[in-house]
Amino acid sequence: MKKPGNKILRIRGYALALIFIGMGTMYLGVFFREYQWVFSIFLLIGLLPILLSFVIYFWVGLISTRAVTVQCPNCEKHTKILGHVDFCQHCKEPLTIDKELEGEEFSLDYNVEHRRKKAIDEKNAENEK
Repeated sequence: MKKPGNKILRIRGYALALIFIGMGTMYLGVFFREYQWVFSIFLLIGLLPILLSFVIYFWVGLISTRAVTVQCPNCEKHTKILGHVDFCQHCKEPLTIDKELEGEEFSLDYNVEHRRKKAIDEKNAENEK
């Protein structure tokens, strides 16, 4: 099974897909250029995903500036991590910045507060036995 990529790259991928969807919708309007109102509707509908992708790119840029930059132990390149666990942008190595989750089986669920606490509590209970 293919490993998912870094969260920042996945979000940018969705934004790029929205641009192509919008352009494709606008292009479909060319087939109806005899009917101005249908042509205009296709252009407006195609403009919406492009505007949404602009908002997503802007949002990801803001998130990217606050992301923690770490050095991947596998490829030794710097990568940005969103949340407590993420994948390397370059080699897709699972990474964590939470010392209590080191040695645990990797799961993106650890980015959710109550699931991370549950995993840490289970690990601590197991260590006490």
